[in-house]
Amino acid sequence: MHTPKPYAILIFHVLFCSIAAAEEGMFPMSELGKLDLAAKGIELTAEQLFSTAGETSLVDGVCRVNGCTGSFVSPLGLIITNHHCAYGAIQKASSATQDYLTNGFVAANQAAEIPAPDYTVRVTEDYRDVSQQVLEVVDDSMSFLERTQALEKRRKELEAAAEVEHPGLRAEVAEMFTGKTYVLFLYTYLKDIRLVFAPPQSIGNFGGEEDNWMWPRHTGDFSFMRAYVAPDGSSATFNSANVPYQPKRFVQVEPQGVAEHDAVFLLGYPGRTARHKTASFLKYEQDVRLPLVVDLYNWEIDLLTNAGENDREVEIKHASRMRSLANVEKRSRGQLKGLHRTDILAQRTARELELQQFIMSDPQRAERYGEVLSKLDAVYDELSAETPRELHLSHLRSACQSLSFAHFIIDAAHQRQLPDLEREEPYMDRNYEQSVQRLMVSLSDFDANSDARVLAGILQRLATLDNSINGLASILQKPDEIEATTAAWIAGTQVQQPELVQQLLQKTPTELEKTSDPMLQLALTLYPTYLEMRETDKRRDGELSQLYGSLIDIKQRFLSTNFVPDANGTLRMTIGRVAAYSPEDAVIKTPITSLSGVIDKTTGVEPFITPQIVQDKYRAKDFGPFYNQQIDDVPVAILYDTDTTGGNSGSPIFNAHGRLVGVNFDRCFEATINDFAWNQSYSRSIGVDIRYVLWITGPVYGANHLLDEMGCDVPK
Repeated sequence: MHTPKPYAILIFHVLFCSIAAAEEGMFPMSELGKLDLAAKGIELTAEQLFSTAGETSLVDGVCRVNGCTGSFVSPLGLIITNHHCAYGAIQKASSATQDYLTNGFVAANQAAEIPAPDYTVRVTEDYRDVSQQVLEVVDDSMSFLERTQALEKRRKELEAAAEVEHPGLRAEVAEMFTGKTYVLFLYTYLKDIRLVFAPPQSIGNFGGEEDNWMWPRHTGDFSFMRAYVAPDGSSATFNSANVPYQPKRFVQVEPQGVAEHDAVFLLGYPGRTARHKTASFLKYEQDVRLPLVVDLYNWEIDLLTNAGENDREVEIKHASRMRSLANVEKRSRGQLKGLHRTDILAQRTARELELQQFIMSDPQRAERYGEVLSKLDAVYDELSAETPRELHLSHLRSACQSLSFAHFIIDAAHQRQLPDLEREEPYMDRNYEQSVQRLMVSLSDFDANSDARVLAGILQRLATLDNSINGLASILQKPDEIEATTAAWIAGTQVQQPELVQQLLQKTPTELEKTSDPMLQLALTLYPTYLEMRETDKRRDGELSQLYGSLIDIKQRFLSTNFVPDANGTLRMTIGRVAAYSPEDAVIKTPITSLSGVIDKTTGVEPFITPQIVQDKYRAKDFGPFYNQQIDDVPVAILYDTDTTGGNSGSPIFNAHGRLVGVNFDRCFEATINDFAWNQSYSRSIGVDIRYVLWITGPVYGANHLLDEMGCDVPK
């Protein structure tokens, strides 16, 4: 049963929007009533989008799939999302002899669907503002570390209380404006997710990294998954007795698609933006963090590419990781280019100068806010100095798989001895089972040769930055011995063995100290360093939280307006139109690509390989009802000027009536700067056209049962 939403009437007190002609905005659900939807071409009311009265609404058909978005497209829990969002499930199910990445996957029926044990799905049910309850636990006498710890504990307390009040739902407190406003969201939380249909990656990732973040685009970036629950309807991990989840609402597919200039909107879970951050933050990103990420990720991509060059089994193990690395690297490179090519940093610097003058023009304002900007500058100065070392240390723990496994085991042993509310999130009772499940699934991707090379390489890079790091000084000061030493460590470790890991997870910290495994010993040696880094991050977070809370206060007074909070992984709406754009002088890029473009790009060499069946269907003009007369072809991808960022991958693209016309998967290269600033002239998002989705799924690969399940009344 769908319960009424008593919380929804408690609209955020600070999250008001100043709605102007510009279409910038990732609007929280609380803002929909303030939008003139009709003027934007949307023929639904705010209540039809998200009901505050407990009625079923369009939002009930939208879900979060791990770090992406998806939508339910049938009454039996069928979810459409991106191929790259389902990529981890496809990769984990693949091997050199059963290569679903290369060949694609079609489940003939529900019994043939493949479990994706490290996937979860969330559906937003309700929300309420809890800013007062969160912020009442902090005061000016606290250190910044104490402030962060107090806020974390209060958020966990509120979540625990909400879950008692609403059995079966999941609660999460999200920070909207940093240090200023907090909202508690209630979710349905599903843990049995299965792979249903995935096209070959030659379709789902057509163009590869060469076309990534580019337009025109010809990628069929979609897959289908399904959510399951226990027979009584409760959330449960995989069990053969589980049954398909029945969403309160599923999204209606529109087989006719969309046309240029049509109004569209997206509902989804955008990740994080930084549009309210200071100029010193942008300078830190431009001069320090982004160049480091580009360099470090390129290094790892090259290393892993070489490791799997002549071994498909190893290549498959690295596939999901490689795609993630390449995506972040290219996005970072685009952001870096955008910061250098645009005047965003100069504009923000100028606005802050005006703000500082406003502050200092009044003695009371000067006393309260006079040092806010300079103190923020000081935090980013500290980050600029420390990030090279800290980023490499963090990457050492995440990129070296055996060290990652060992660190989790040791961290879990320490954390699980603490009271539940004092633990880090992954180790709390509500999360621990899923955290362990993800660890166990990741063990299958371990490759000793690659891990040894990654470990040696990052240590060699660290040796040039700081050879006195606690726990590493002895090896960093002997760079000539790093390769041989790390090779011996990896050869001697067993932390990739599932049975041993399960045993180690039962041990206490004292018992773990007695183990002789070399990677466990390395993790034990480094553990104090990583604890210190964790506390440093929390101390900085506490300082930034307090300072940005003050900055939002004074900015709102200075601008005499209010604004939309930065994206933070919570449900948002963005509105736009299918629109061409001009990225450079005398170049106009139209907003719909076609199957002919796929064939024209096809070379038979990665990343432009097209399956023979697609080529044959094209030459036979076997398009069925998915032929579009306006472009004399099957539409493949569409371009639109909505405001999106990471996390919007998989977001449903709706037409004015709320019917599904595509699935969002990317932005143009020029729009990678969206995270810092949005501009209608160059900010464009990219989605796969629903007509291409349906054509590939049904006529091409024969999964007509899925078209039937979605209620697509089209000839087969």
